[in-house]
Amino acid sequence: MAINRLERTLKATFVGMGVNAVLTAAKFAAGIIGHSHALVADAVESTADILSSIIVWRGLVVAAEPPDREHPYGHGKAEPLAAASVSIMLLLAAVGIIIKSAAELTDPHRERPRAFTLAVLLGVVVVKELLFRFVSREAKTAESIVVHTDAWHHRSDAITSLAAAIGITFSLLGGPNFLFADDAAAILAGLIIVWNGWQLLRPALSELMDASPNAALVAKIKSTAGKVPGVNAIEKCIVRKAGFQYFVDMHVEVDPQMTVLEGHAIAHNVKDRVREAMPTVRDVLVHIEPSQKSATGENPSGTGSKS
Repeated sequence: MAINRLERTLKATFVGMGVNAVLTAAKFAAGIIGHSHALVADAVESTADILSSIIVWRGLVVAAEPPDREHPYGHGKAEPLAAASVSIMLLLAAVGIIIKSAAELTDPHRERPRAFTLAVLLGVVVVKELLFRFVSREAKTAESIVVHTDAWHHRSDAITSLAAAIGITFSLLGGPNFLFADDAAAILAGLIIVWNGWQLLRPALSELMDASPNAALVAKIKSTAGKVPGVNAIEKCIVRKAGFQYFVDMHVEVDPQMTVLEGHAIAHNVKDRVREAMPTVRDVLVHIEPSQKSATGENPSGTGSKS
């Protein structure tokens, strides 16, 4: 499963890198020749996309490496770390676009954008939206936060291109009095990218901080464990995510009168059942607790302390 996941995510990443390289070159050339600041700003953002895809690529490869002595829990944290890095790059690129466009906003000597730049931008919007849908689908299948972030890089590129196209349209139709529309559109696109960048950064930081995953997943793990014969109750269940895999720490209540061997067998059954039901669960650490009631329903003389 891990190998197939790596192949799919890398394929999506490399396709995105190739398309971005072609579009970036086209946008830079069209922006410079066509006198469009918004198109040049869009090309800068696409350059950041290429760099971010390289980070995504390395993050995926490192995250797929098996556990070793220095990293007994594996290398899954490389994915949210890469996602956070990509999100920060997206924010920095957006700030750069806003600053540059604001400086050019009142320039009285600028030339009107050429009409052909509009056709270039509309083509970019279509290609990038299709690319977003493809990469997003692969990210969802692989449950990869870093590939999902990379997908939104493609959509943010489509957004900046669409904003630039609107600005160029106003510049072309409105005459000299509307030359500012090109830069105004670039500023608007930059603000949209800032918002998207922050929305992508938050889940990456949450995963790095071992935030609990969605409640439905935790409930399913507890329900699966609770159905194992000999389990009286689930006293505690803590789940954390590393890459696409989950690690579970669980306190299971059993009959306090049973032997250590019996409790050990139940713990193994709980681990096996949870992993069978959810293949993305990498490991389950089970701590056996004495139940408040024995298997016969009688209160034991002592319940012991809980850690």
